Amino acid sequence: MEGVAMKLPSFKSLAPTAISVASTFSKRRTFSFSRRSSSLSATITTDSEPVSLGHRARKDFRILHQEVNGSKLVYLDSAATSQKPAAVLEALQNYYEFYNSNVHRGIHYLSAKATDEFELARKKVARFINASDSREIVFTRNATEAINLVAYSWGLSNLKPGDEVILTVAEHHSCIVPWQIVSQKTGAVLKFVTLNEDETPDIDMLREMISEKTKLVAVHHVSNVLASSLPIEEIVVWAHDVGAKVLVDACQSVPHMVVDVQKLNADFLVASSHKMCGPTGIGFLYGKSDLLLAMPPFLGGGEMISDVFLDHSTYAEPPSRFEAGTPAIGEAIALGAACDYLSEIGMPKIHEYEVELANYLYEKLSSVPDVRIYGPRPSESVRRAALCSFNVEGLHPTDLATFLDQQHGVAIRSGHHCAQPLHRYLGVNASARASLYFYNTKDDVDSFIVALADTVSFFNSFK
Repeated sequence: MEGVAMKLPSFKSLAPTAISVASTFSKRRTFSFSRRSSSLSATITTDSEPVSLGHRARKDFRILHQEVNGSKLVYLDSAATSQKPAAVLEALQNYYEFYNSNVHRGIHYLSAKATDEFELARKKVARFINASDSREIVFTRNATEAINLVAYSWGLSNLKPGDEVILTVAEHHSCIVPWQIVSQKTGAVLKFVTLNEDETPDIDMLREMISEKTKLVAVHHVSNVLASSLPIEEIVVWAHDVGAKVLVDACQSVPHMVVDVQKLNADFLVASSHKMCGPTGIGFLYGKSDLLLAMPPFLGGGEMISDVFLDHSTYAEPPSRFEAGTPAIGEAIALGAACDYLSEIGMPKIHEYEVELANYLYEKLSSVPDVRIYGPRPSESVRRAALCSFNVEGLHPTDLATFLDQQHGVAIRSGHHCAQPLHRYLGVNASARASLYFYNTKDDVDSFIVALADTVSFFNSFK
């Protein structure tokens, strides 16, 4: 648009101790739209309420206490990556400052210390998801690699022509593309469950689709676009009844709710550190012990071997079999610290608070004219995740996200969110997404709604 001048990004750090919740949001509550005519308005909650979990947690996240483009940062992009508390950053720094060394390969103090902390982190992850044995936890670069590990190791060894793999149209690309590659190599057939009228994957269709030909059901636990969840325990029962395995993409559930792999009884489950207050560069695969023992290596090299000869090699037991080379040691240790941090707060408490935030976000966003929110409407029986993917009629989501960032310091995501098939099914190329975590507050939602109303008003003024 001609004549539109966007501010260049600028950053100003604010000392957390110098910030009071009341003063931080006072200018948001008195925000005026007088510079542009608009029929939009945002209702702001000003009633005094008990200090929320979000307000209490924010002190642990220094990154949240800064100004971006002249406005207080409002971070609403946690479905893409979460922020990291001080305890996690300290754990990572302590490793590099005080006992940096390679693991499993030395008898000196630093190596022994690093090995102990690395394996302790594995035990922490196992406890966090209630795995029966820490050897069922394989560290990977991320959840994407974890799914690829299952696809190439289990999939190539077990799938044959005519076998069926069931997915939904709402899967993340990382849970579609590996199976496309494997199906091309094996002759297996991919079958996709579509959405029902509530814009959630059709569970009845999924159940009917499972047959004696089904060898794997690979589905998300919580959708990163629709904010819906799937009944994994039921799906596992249906799949196991025909001898099929189940892989669960739990990237959007493990950080936000209690996930008990023994209760779910899924065969494989993957999650990513960076979405659960941990560092980037590490994720994990949970696999039942008997399945991991029967699977061949995914990558070859150091660490994953038992003995190497010139004409052949023998392989280590899981999880080492699947962790070739030097691992992300500091990142694993910091992931363990993230598990400690979340456990100290309590995952039930986090989940209940986020359900409250989710309902508040949906209610406020749905009150903005011309907004279309994707996924189910919250109700007593439907608990949405704390995110909303949406579009505003006549406006591109990237324009919305850009203006929100540069003019208001509000960080949301725009695009297809690694879910192009789902967006095509919904009849759109892209959407905007606001996603919350336990360190967010209703004040953040209010600031977002005020900023969105101003953004829509600004672009509508050019029509």
